[in-house]
Amino acid sequence: MYDSRGARSSARASAAAVLGAALLLAGCSSGGGDKNGDSGGRITQQPKAADPFWVNPDGTAARQLTAYTKSGDKTKAEQLRKIAEQPTGEWIGPENPEKEARGFTEAAHKSDRTALLVLYDIPHRDCGQYSQGGAADGNAYRAWIDGVAQGIEDRSAIVILEPDAVLHLADGCTPAQFHEERYDLLKGAIAKLKSLKNTKVYLDAGNPGWGHPDQILQPLQQAGIAQADGFAVNVSNFYSTQDSIAYGKQLSSKLGDKHFVIDTSRNGNGPYTSGDPAQRWCNPPGRALGEPPTTKTADPLVDAYLWVKRPGESDGTCKGGPKAGDWWTSYALALAGNSK
Repeated sequence: MYDSRGARSSARASAAAVLGAALLLAGCSSGGGDKNGDSGGRITQQPKAADPFWVNPDGTAARQLTAYTKSGDKTKAEQLRKIAEQPTGEWIGPENPEKEARGFTEAAHKSDRTALLVLYDIPHRDCGQYSQGGAADGNAYRAWIDGVAQGIEDRSAIVILEPDAVLHLADGCTPAQFHEERYDLLKGAIAKLKSLKNTKVYLDAGNPGWGHPDQILQPLQQAGIAQADGFAVNVSNFYSTQDSIAYGKQLSSKLGDKHFVIDTSRNGNGPYTSGDPAQRWCNPPGRALGEPPTTKTADPLVDAYLWVKRPGESDGTCKGGPKAGDWWTSYALALAGNSK
């Protein structure tokens, strides 16, 4: 449902390359955002007071922006800039978690920002759908989490932990024989990441459209939510910020007023309401970018609006899209074009 990093690791996450590009720009990217750009489509950081998260100057959208700028296509370049200039989640791949986590967090540190990392490698993930896969077994997953932690060290990071992992326990999508192990792996991951000096962890908790918060309450508790900084809502989905806040506050009230974050990356026009209900989440047409990432939110329980899903990357091979996680330029332009 979210991302198939194994298929695109060679295309994106050479962390050394990311770090090199970031360090090259670090001298001119520690201040406010560059709204006008230049002939190379240069990307700088957003103002830290409202948006302390790191913008990857070598992300896919940034590279597409540069290509349009160099070719003289100013209209498409300015549309892509709406995505490229915002901080988005860096989905850590399965092969080199330590190297990737170190590259992203070192680059963020050089720019005096916080890295936003998404961990999505739980065994038996996505119930055999578009993003099926994950670590081979529990021991492989523990080693992967250890690698991520070793890469982060004491640098500032926010981690969105395992989209759908708890939700698929609650809705029965994940077979019962895997439940006990998954709870153990999630609790262990939270404990490992929270042992780091400057890492905050938000465990994914579904979205307003899947069911009632009561249905996911006990699974979250079994997965160790008490030890996490909070939970994440609407990851890779399209529900409005207002509805996501309402869902999050219902759940928070049952978890001792636990704080939460909301993925606003593609929720500008709310959810898609046509076609097969089971496929409405997958590359729906007519969607738009949502509120830009910020810590200045509409509710004290909401720690941040984040772009966890990277706008322009496919949900899966539906509605003409490429495989999950692959860049889809036409969809990115549509999201940007439909946004205010």
